[in-house]
Amino acid sequence: MQAATVIPIRDGDEGIEVLMLRRNSKIAFGGMWVFPGGRVDPGDAPSGNDNDEQGTARRAAVREAQEEAGLDLAIETLIPYSHWTPPPITPKRFLTWFFLAPAPAAEIVIDGGEIHEHAWMRPQEALERRDAGEIEVAPPTWVTLHELSVHQTMREALERTESREPERFETRIAMEAEGPTAMWKGDSGWPEGNAESPGSRHRLRMRSGSWIYERSE
Repeated sequence: MQAATVIPIRDGDEGIEVLMLRRNSKIAFGGMWVFPGGRVDPGDAPSGNDNDEQGTARRAAVREAQEEAGLDLAIETLIPYSHWTPPPITPKRFLTWFFLAPAPAAEIVIDGGEIHEHAWMRPQEALERRDAGEIEVAPPTWVTLHELSVHQTMREALERTESREPERFETRIAMEAEGPTAMWKGDSGWPEGNAESPGSRHRLRMRSGSWIYERSE
């Protein structure tokens, strides 16, 4: 199934902030803090062109931002950020485009149905809150926050994203004694899903307490 997510960002007093939403605990990704997004609907295809995958995802992301947070985003402001494919073992596999976009100056309005809470957070703050057990996030959200945490201004983040190709992440999960490890292309253990394979690293070690991201240069 196709899905789309948008990462609204703005400049805050201490650096960039991202909009995060807490999902209803009774639905997919229940209780987790996420960026606005959801499944692609048939009506999201531009002019009925089902072959325009990214264009369809853009429209879905704009629609979801409006439905979930009351944000009216201009479709041309969305910059492709990354693409995520879940592990084969995932019951419902949502192939998801992530887009980065400047947030308009508007009040956030959540529906109280799918979304139960919202907050503007600095990326590093969100990571620290996850480590402290205050919030839950999925690995794609964690990696995105980790990457965005190096940027000081919205302009810097947008320009950096616009200057590169969106990275594609196809996740493999390995279960280790200390906890699960997510691996992506570039990790020596990724092809077989073997976390013990020596060599290059591109993985997220999900342990109790802090999660650890390892990526070889």
